[in-house]
Amino acid sequence: MTVPRRSHGRTEHLILPGVLTAEQAAETVAGIVAVQREDGAIPWFRGHHLDPWDHTEAAMALDAAGEHEAALLAYDWLLRHQNEDGSWYAAYHDGDASLATDRGRETNFVAYVAVGVWHHFLATGDEAFLDRMWPCVQAAIEFVLRLQQPGGQIGWKREAAEEGGAAVTDALLTGSSSVHHALRCALAIAEEREEPQPDWELAAGALAHAIRCHPERFLDKSHYSMDWYYPVLGGALTGLEASERIEKHWDDFVVPGLGVRCVLPNPWVTGGESCELALALWVMGESDRALEILQAIGHLRADGGMYWTGYVFEGSPAVWPEELTTWTAGSLLLAVAALGGDEATTAVFGGERLPRGLAPDCCPA
Repeated sequence: MTVPRRSHGRTEHLILPGVLTAEQAAETVAGIVAVQREDGAIPWFRGHHLDPWDHTEAAMALDAAGEHEAALLAYDWLLRHQNEDGSWYAAYHDGDASLATDRGRETNFVAYVAVGVWHHFLATGDEAFLDRMWPCVQAAIEFVLRLQQPGGQIGWKREAAEEGGAAVTDALLTGSSSVHHALRCALAIAEEREEPQPDWELAAGALAHAIRCHPERFLDKSHYSMDWYYPVLGGALTGLEASERIEKHWDDFVVPGLGVRCVLPNPWVTGGESCELALALWVMGESDRALEILQAIGHLRADGGMYWTGYVFEGSPAVWPEELTTWTAGSLLLAVAALGGDEATTAVFGGERLPRGLAPDCCPA
């Protein structure tokens, strides 16, 4: 049972013209807090499942809003439910570990704890928290790197034990790009603790090289917008490489005034992908375009401050699916926090203060 708790964080840096007023920001934060269970779990919405990646993203949004106690509960949930091999399952029924609905273990889901832990530490300065979470982060990263392939890419999952537990060697560009970001955050944690991890540095470098130079090492999912912008959001592509990638497919995925398509050629814009693209644009230094994207998805805001997952804009235009997800609201708050200059959020996604690993020379352009 979820017990509603009153939001009492800070939202002054979450005010963004045409996106959020102070009252709207507080309402959205309170909406996420209200969905969180007493045990710290943050499901997509009440009665639906939890996955570790989106759970962590929602916790980061709470930290960006100053709701540090609620975020801490979310990380405590991860601590309690980590598997012996360092992983988490892909999905839990409304946060209940005894009711895992997908016992596969996806590498980008597992790695993302490092991003959240580093963000919480930067937001709070809580060294005891970092000490407590360090073994959890170590185990998660080691699980993920056991699925790294000779070419640097990361196999996207390990099958459920009851299905044989085999490691899947196929790699996804979006997932590997997210893992790249997580590896850099894990290295930042290791540096803070003065516990060098040279194997992680090599792994991060090899992964960045694969993302930048070897698209053939990943399954072709180029019709998904996440595969378009995630190499930029995850920090593997920067500068001119990042700009050229975004410009190449801008007209394919961006629907002016509505947001970003999830997948081509479907006439469906989604809030999460729109907010992540806005965050990637901010990373590139293009705050004006990021703001335009965030303003465009105002039509997804529902009464109560949460956001619809997506909108079908052709045929019979309609909100679809009819669900208000914590991760959509969380992605919006993080994008707004970055544009608003929240120190922890800018440090985690801006990347200037994150270690880059030991990258080999890339292939010729």
